Amino acid sequence: MYLHKDKIIELLKSGELVVRPMLDESQQVGQITIDLRLGTDFLISYQGRKPYIDATSYEQKLGSIKDFFLPHRRKFGDEIILHPHQTILCSSLEYLKLPDNIFAILSMRSTYSRLGLTISTLIQAGYCGCVSIELTNANNNPIRVAVGARIFQARLYHLTENVPYSYNTRKYVAQVRPIPADVDDDKDLSILKIIHQKDSLE
Repeated sequence: MYLHKDKIIELLKSGELVVRPMLDESQQVGQITIDLRLGTDFLISYQGRKPYIDATSYEQKLGSIKDFFLPHRRKFGDEIILHPHQTILCSSLEYLKLPDNIFAILSMRSTYSRLGLTISTLIQAGYCGCVSIELTNANNNPIRVAVGARIFQARLYHLTENVPYSYNTRKYVAQVRPIPADVDDDKDLSILKIIHQKDSLE
């Protein structure tokens, strides 16, 4: 069930839902969404000397995923350019804390979707921290966006029961800046590695 504007404002006022800083509540809280702003920290993907990003856990792994992203910080009101088909890792300006019975799906505001910017992010119930976002320019042209602009929107969903956020089993918790993908922590890759090694011996 979507949360509508009156319920969102009620949760914000009670402190059950935290979105800070809220620079302009009248603009940021819509009928069924909360607009979020582009934060100031970025990890920008670039083509380095290595031929590909290695998302395996095999012994001869080709370098670190971090080698393909450069950290950048911009001031509030600065601009950042996304080149065609480039992905950058960024965060929301706002720090969020969701109740244990509410989760959120993040999407682009339609104004920016129409330019070709895309994201796909879900915020688990009970999460607290800035929202880490994978922002991609699917356009064939570079796009310049303003740091601090309202480019994302969160749709809030009410769950029938509480689902506390499990900080012990999650990779990305209480973030305030974007971090690269932690592929090595995927347990299924360890299983694949064992199977691969057994097959290689036969």
